[in-house]
Amino acid sequence: MSAEQTTSFRALQRYEQIAERLAADIRSGLFAPGERLPSERELARTLEVSRASVREALAALQLQGVVETRKGAGTFVSARPPASEEAPHDASPSAVLEARAQLEPCVARLAAARAQRDQAAEKLLAAMEVEPVDIATWNASDRLFHRQLAAMTGNPVLLAFADHVATLMDQPLWQRLRDDSIDAAGRTRIHVAEHRMIYEAIVAGDADAAAFYSLQHINRVRAYMELS
Repeated sequence: MSAEQTTSFRALQRYEQIAERLAADIRSGLFAPGERLPSERELARTLEVSRASVREALAALQLQGVVETRKGAGTFVSARPPASEEAPHDASPSAVLEARAQLEPCVARLAAARAQRDQAAEKLLAAMEVEPVDIATWNASDRLFHRQLAAMTGNPVLLAFADHVATLMDQPLWQRLRDDSIDAAGRTRIHVAEHRMIYEAIVAGDADAAAFYSLQHINRVRAYMELS
C-alpha cells in the first residue's frame, strides 16, 4: 500500500473535521477576513460537537494562520488567510490527556513500589522551579519529567509508552493549548507543586498517594487547557 493510499484511509480526528468545516466556510466567504467568529460555545452548539473539540480546531487553524485569537476579544479570521494549507494532523490533546489519565497513575503506583530517589527527575523539577519562567524550558522539563517517572518503574515497555506520549506533547497543537493554559499567573507554580507531590509520594513508597496526585494533576491540566 502506497503512502498516499495509507493517508486516504486515515480517519480524521473530530477536531480536524471541525477545522476543515470552518476553513471551508472561510474560503467560501461565509466568514470574511477580519470578521469575528462565533464563540466556542456557539460553534459547539451549532456544529453539535463538544466545546473541547472546537477549541482544538480553532487552535489548529491558528497554527495554520487561518484565524487569530485576541485575548479578551475572541477569534477572528486572519486579514489574509492562506488559500490552503495542509493541517499538521497532530494528536488531539483531549485524546492525549485521556490516555495519560489511564497510564500515568499506574506508572506512579509502580514507581512507588521501587521507592527510590531519582537524580534526573529532581533536576527536571529544579528546572521548572526557576523564575522568571522560560516557557520553552518549562514545557520541555514538564514532558520529560513525566517520561522520567516511567523510567523510575524500571519497566522498558512503560518507558516506551511514555516516550510516545512525550513526543505527542511536543507537537505544535499541544504546545499551543498548553502555552495558553499556563499563561495565567501562578499556574506553573501549581503544576510544579503537584509534580513534587507525585515525586515525593513515589520516593516515600506511598503508591495510593502517588496515583491520586497523578490523576489530580492531569485533571487540573485538562481544566486549565479548557478541555474538560
